[in-house]
Amino acid sequence: MSDECDCDDGAAGADRRPDGTARGERLRASVPAMDCPSCAGKVERSVRTLAGVGTVETRPASGTLIVDYDPDETTAEAVRGRVDAAGYAVADVETETLAVPSMDCSSCAGKVESALSGLDGVVDYDTRPASGRVEVSYDPGRATRGDVVAAVENAGYEVVEGDRTESSIWRSRRALKTGVGAVALLLGVVFEYALTGANATLATGFGRTITVDWALYVLAAAVAGQAILRNGWYSARTRSLDIDFLMSAGVVGAIAVDLPFEAATLAVLFSVSELLERYSMDRARSSMSELMDLSPDTATVRRGAAGKDGQEETVPVDEVTVGDLVVVRPGDRVPVDGVVHEGRSAVDESPITGESVPVDVAPGDEVYAGSIVAEGYLEVEATAPAAESTLSKVIDLVEDAERDKSERERFVDRFASYYTPVVVALAVATALGPPLLVGAAFETWFVRGLTLLVVACPCAFVISTPVSVVSGITSAARNGVLIKGGDRLEAMGEVDTVALDKTGTITAGELGVTDVVGLNGASEDDVLGCAAALERRSEHPIATAIVDRATETGVPDREVADFESITGEGVRADLDGVTHYAGKPALFESLGFDLEHAHIATDGGLAVGADLEPEACDHGQGAYLDLVNDVVPRLQAEGKTVVLVGTAEELEGVIAVADTVRPAAAAAVDRLHDLGIERVVMLTGDNERTARAIASQVGIDEVRADLLPDEKVAAIREFAADSEAAAADDARLPWNRTNGGVAMVGDGVNDAPALAAATVGVAMGAAGTDTAIETADVALMGDDLTRLPYLVALAQRANHVIKTNIWSSLGVKMILAAGAPLGLVSVIHAVVIGDMGMSLAVTGNAMRLANVEPEE
Repeated sequence: MSDECDCDDGAAGADRRPDGTARGERLRASVPAMDCPSCAGKVERSVRTLAGVGTVETRPASGTLIVDYDPDETTAEAVRGRVDAAGYAVADVETETLAVPSMDCSSCAGKVESALSGLDGVVDYDTRPASGRVEVSYDPGRATRGDVVAAVENAGYEVVEGDRTESSIWRSRRALKTGVGAVALLLGVVFEYALTGANATLATGFGRTITVDWALYVLAAAVAGQAILRNGWYSARTRSLDIDFLMSAGVVGAIAVDLPFEAATLAVLFSVSELLERYSMDRARSSMSELMDLSPDTATVRRGAAGKDGQEETVPVDEVTVGDLVVVRPGDRVPVDGVVHEGRSAVDESPITGESVPVDVAPGDEVYAGSIVAEGYLEVEATAPAAESTLSKVIDLVEDAERDKSERERFVDRFASYYTPVVVALAVATALGPPLLVGAAFETWFVRGLTLLVVACPCAFVISTPVSVVSGITSAARNGVLIKGGDRLEAMGEVDTVALDKTGTITAGELGVTDVVGLNGASEDDVLGCAAALERRSEHPIATAIVDRATETGVPDREVADFESITGEGVRADLDGVTHYAGKPALFESLGFDLEHAHIATDGGLAVGADLEPEACDHGQGAYLDLVNDVVPRLQAEGKTVVLVGTAEELEGVIAVADTVRPAAAAAVDRLHDLGIERVVMLTGDNERTARAIASQVGIDEVRADLLPDEKVAAIREFAADSEAAAADDARLPWNRTNGGVAMVGDGVNDAPALAAATVGVAMGAAGTDTAIETADVALMGDDLTRLPYLVALAQRANHVIKTNIWSSLGVKMILAAGAPLGLVSVIHAVVIGDMGMSLAVTGNAMRLANVEPEE
């Protein structure tokens, strides 16, 4: 691999993200010879001559070049060429993703980043504490994977080869040492308060009397605090003012001033807190593991002779190549994306699309890795290797989603960077100020300062947002909704306008027969049979719809002769020796028919569709319909195309064809309104009459029809401006105010400009479509509109959870910080409530997002 190219783009190369930063692609490259500011200047000037280049960042200290560029105007190869032209060679870069489960907060990530930044050859790194992973890009000529792993572990965090189970935490060395420390602490309390007669003096010296309880407390602090002190040392080396450093300072300080009980209590309770936090974080991360477990590790491949005589061989799924025939039996998961070569079965695609109803597949149909074969036997021809399957893309993008921080997450990080130093300074002032200034009891104020030191670490506050984002995004992925980042999730939860494309979004995107009206005694089957026979040789979409409907209803085929297409009007052919016509009403008017008086029955009965109201015939021939002034205009007003069928002497019937509205469309729009979406708009290039007919069926608030792509973009920008103005006029308090915004829902390709212009671009039916998955802010993997209100509901709930987590954790910290100097809060309160309690609370609250389910 020559370098790493990270796609940070949104909908089809959109120019801005919801947070206002640029979209595009990013090239990270190692340029070892660029080792001084002068070299960096030459490289930067050379790269900037390329059109489409945005930000250019040079890091001569590490020999790293980072370039953001527009892929529509230039390429990564062109950027590398400009570096070469400046006289500097671009070295190969390798990327490793390491599992670091104990790195579960931003301060942990900071220490890892400090360690990696000091390693020669590291080009870039991306720490993701919410998922416990680190992605590192490095120059293999100057560093190895072992060097990278060693740097991470030297920062105090173990790199593991796989995800640990929750139970392993309680069997770990730290858990064992914490247990020993807890027992020693309890024994110390027993000797100090219950077995006072046995609390013998063991030694004296240095102004201290060492009793049994004193020794037990120190033992508890030493054993349970071993990991704390080790991590505190790493923090000190990296100059990180984090929880490990603060707790280490607290434990050592308490021992130094002869407060062994406080030291032991702090060490044991904080270790228990760390174990519980790790346990809860692993539970939150398990949703990601569930996604990874959807794909089997092995595949049964048929090789050798063709057909079922070929030899079956079980191989690792990574060894399956394009073109291999993969055997999938009932109950098995499909290992790779492919096309059914042989067999038929119902397949559960819910792991990919979220659709709970299995789909029937037959030879020629696509299947996705991770899908479950419910019954039957399938042979699937692989169309992509396992690493490039739709499921793999979903997993990769969900893992990457943590990279793009939301606005609230950035606020939390900024606040924490000020909060911790301020409270630490207050803790020092509390511990030393009163004793030095007014001669107050040192021990009393030291304990109060120690309590503030514990309160100073904003762990729960910092993890409150990322753990919620990871929980929400992975929950969405399990339900067939791919959200590309925390910023998109947050933005989706605040939109007040949803714009929907018509074709393929509100409608199915395929024409179908909606109404059949028999005339002059002909039945619906007669009309369909005649029309299907006439249209079977035509390739027009309307003809296909009629033929498909006839096939579905089992109408028998008829012999056709002398077929002829009448340009712009319809078709003509002989059926059973009689010339028949099918086409526009104008065709039959030209044949001399009175379309204002078309009989519907000769026996007085009615064979009526489309909710029509026939008039009694004055000629004693039953009833008639006025096609010109009533039937045809009414059907056309509903967005339908009308086809008449008959001979030269007699009309046989009327058929209406339309792009059918999705069954769930009306319910989805109603649900969007229930969720507080103020305006649901249809944007379509179709004609006004059809668009309004569809809109009235599903409850759309506003219709913009006859739009070209650039006019859709203009409409989106207009809605966004309206939304921004409404948000500015919002009288609510700032922390309860939403930013508003516009979500555009389309097919991810044809609606690319409008998707790009929207606050959030949502692609429908993205499963198996690389372009839609890669370019949309959000991809609805299945062709299911019910996932749209689910997406809105999940995003709104996620925003609520994040706000609750932020303000509750911050509020508790502030209360504890205010009470500590007054002696109202002890070390136990600070650890159990402020650290352990709130960390568990925010993690548990975030996990509730997994309970948000689509309404079927």
